[in-house]
Amino acid sequence: MEHEVRPWGEYFVLDDSSTHKVKRIVVKPGGRLSYQYHFHRAEVWTIVEGEALITIDEIDQTYKVGEVAIIPLKAKHRIQNKSEQNLVFIEVQWGESFEEDDIVRIEDDYNRN
Repeated sequence: MEHEVRPWGEYFVLDDSSTHKVKRIVVKPGGRLSYQYHFHRAEVWTIVEGEALITIDEIDQTYKVGEVAIIPLKAKHRIQNKSEQNLVFIEVQWGESFEEDDIVRIEDDYNRN
């Protein structure tokens, strides 16, 4: 199973095919991913532990366990963990490409490009 550690937490790839990719993503307390978008994939996020503050195209909304966020192709998005416990969500990607280089970062707390 593919596993990556990032400054905000870590992710595990659960399924990877030509049609989709599925990840289990853990965001540490206080962590947040970059504000970003993708040219080649859309995503669906399902919260399975904790509470998330999700921004989609400048609109912030809180999501709790069992709630789902749909991120359309090219929508600017970010997820943030404002709690004291880990935030865990399942990300399902679909589209033309699932490579990590299809991340266009607009804003990043960790100064990544």
